[in-house]
Amino acid sequence: MHDRLVSSAGHGVRVRRLGGDRAGEIRLSRFLRNAKVMPEEMVSSAAARIGERCAERHVLAIQDTTVVKSEGGGGLYLHACVAVDADDGAILGLAHAQFLKRETGRKVMRRKLPTADKESQRWLDGADHAARACATARQLTIIADRESDIYAAFALRPAGAHMIVRAAQDRSLGDGGLLLFGKVDAQPEAGRTTLELPAKPGRATRKATLAVRFACVALKRPKNTVDEDLPDTLNLNIVDVREVDAGTGECVHWRLLTTRPVADMREALVVVDLYRRRWAIEQLFRTMKTQGFDIEGLRIEEDVPRCNLVMAALIAAVTVQQLVHARDGADAQGRLRPIFDAFGEDDIPLMEALCAKLEGKTERQKNPHPKRSLAYASWVCARLGGWTGYYGKPGPIVMLEGWFEFQAAKRGVLAMGQFNV
Repeated sequence: MHDRLVSSAGHGVRVRRLGGDRAGEIRLSRFLRNAKVMPEEMVSSAAARIGERCAERHVLAIQDTTVVKSEGGGGLYLHACVAVDADDGAILGLAHAQFLKRETGRKVMRRKLPTADKESQRWLDGADHAARACATARQLTIIADRESDIYAAFALRPAGAHMIVRAAQDRSLGDGGLLLFGKVDAQPEAGRTTLELPAKPGRATRKATLAVRFACVALKRPKNTVDEDLPDTLNLNIVDVREVDAGTGECVHWRLLTTRPVADMREALVVVDLYRRRWAIEQLFRTMKTQGFDIEGLRIEEDVPRCNLVMAALIAAVTVQQLVHARDGADAQGRLRPIFDAFGEDDIPLMEALCAKLEGKTERQKNPHPKRSLAYASWVCARLGGWTGYYGKPGPIVMLEGWFEFQAAKRGVLAMGQFNV
């Protein structure tokens, strides 16, 4: 089903389009409504495939939540955790995902509930699932934005795993003096660094000069927590990076709580660099939405088939992002991701046949990557998606369109019985 989802990329996910005709629409609708088809099984299958990819690597488990269907103050949300290589930023696969049915009126009750009964439990669940899926990793660091600034998440993190979370709460400290933000504000600058900020709607790519501060802190257990067996204090480090001479408009200011050691400027910058990898999950959600699979435009009202289709789209979007990352070829250590991260053995003959058709006579018009590498497949999909090879690098939308064309070609070949695919 994932291939069918990708075949509609860039055109919106619609059951009739996925089915191909009325009979196909009926078959797919029945499949999506089948009680034996469950998002949990899709996620479990995807997570089981990443163990080998994580072996002996420093892996980042990056978590975030996105809206699937908004209903006033509530709606259907998707929480995902992706495994990313800390050294080169390659997405290794989906470690965990779950749906949340958010209702209005629950906010006033949250202080009276243990973490296990709150939506915030998703951050702890994501970390635990990532630790199991990435058990072969040399090191695991869990990364999340401000919603994950939860005392219990730090206290109950998986054994041996580190965390980097953007601080949201100006917490009390164990020494009874300044609060958390005042403590780091009072530290002298450790140095300055330059950060290139990617473009986003309403903002062009720009470079920012950041002042860096850091401190060791002992967070005090919140008074209003009803969780049992949490320690009275947690010893963490906080790294503060804020833009200087920003002028008017948005400026960068991150306060990053971490379990990683931070004794000097170099270690502080390592924390900042690892947190920046969080952009990978932002790009993943972008691929799932309006410019990609358009999950927000689904015309399925029932939750069960909607969740099945969205989860399959998430898994497919992970693969598209893997192709985007693979476009540059080998990493700094000369390693190439294998084509099997995104394709099967039976896809290779068609991939190579299409490549032969797409290549031109000059070196610039030839696929520069070795066969059976993910970079080789990325080049083919980019060319199928309209990239000429001359202007810039192909992004996720071009790669989506290219995979759409590949899947269309695959269906045609299957119909003719050629290539044994």
